[in-house]
Amino acid sequence: MATLVSFHAHPDDECIVAGGVMRKAFEEGHRVVLVVATRGEVGEVPDGFLDDGEELWQRRVEETHASAEVLGAKRVEFLGYTDSGMMGEPRNDVPGTFWQADVEEAAQRLAEILREEEADVLTVYDDNGGYGHPDHIQVHRVGMRAAELAGTPRVYEATSNSDEMRRGMEEAVRTGQMKAEDLPDFDEGGAEFGKPEAILTARVDVKAYLPQKRAAMRAHASQISEDSFFLAMPDEAFAQAFGVEWFIRAGQGPGITETDIMAGL
Repeated sequence: MATLVSFHAHPDDECIVAGGVMRKAFEEGHRVVLVVATRGEVGEVPDGFLDDGEELWQRRVEETHASAEVLGAKRVEFLGYTDSGMMGEPRNDVPGTFWQADVEEAAQRLAEILREEEADVLTVYDDNGGYGHPDHIQVHRVGMRAAELAGTPRVYEATSNSDEMRRGMEEAVRTGQMKAEDLPDFDEGGAEFGKPEAILTARVDVKAYLPQKRAAMRAHASQISEDSFFLAMPDEAFAQAFGVEWFIRAGQGPGITETDIMAGL
């Protein structure tokens, strides 16, 4: 048995970005640990959603534990920083937010967990945080440094395949589901999500775990409603969108050579 630590920025990120590999590791007998940098304090909820006197972060912590149970995580830890909001917002500059955290200090907090767990594998995000969110970028910086401090042997940067995304969008245009003028300019850097296929190193098929992945999303009801993009799409479309999780293994590649981040452990 090995130990996987999956590090994320906010509650609900875990099920969207790495829910499949987490559940896969659990079902294969590995220990799974979830670490979240913030409690998602600046998420949005409809009026009346929260109970009287309840703070959003309290609900999101409860939702994270519910999601973790579905995904097989046996330990959940929050690093204690607050949500920085989207890039460019005034909240980015507020002391105590994750974006303002000292990378070395935050990395020491995560490294302590990695050492306690004798982690074999750590997942973080790519250097752009997947899509440019400041807290996601900070997960990359802090996670990579924490792995160095703790000596964690395998680090995988969770990301998206921007080339596959482009192919999917072009097909949507061809079939009339999307307008050509809405396509981002991938060739001129217009794509803000993921990384080119050429630099990816791992493609993990998680279709077998989609029921759990979707159930974990459903656990985050404050942020992922039943009529959301994630839960409203038909099963076939959901499998197309979320049935594969992509990674870049630090120090390896480029070129997709792995299909299981826990292989050999």
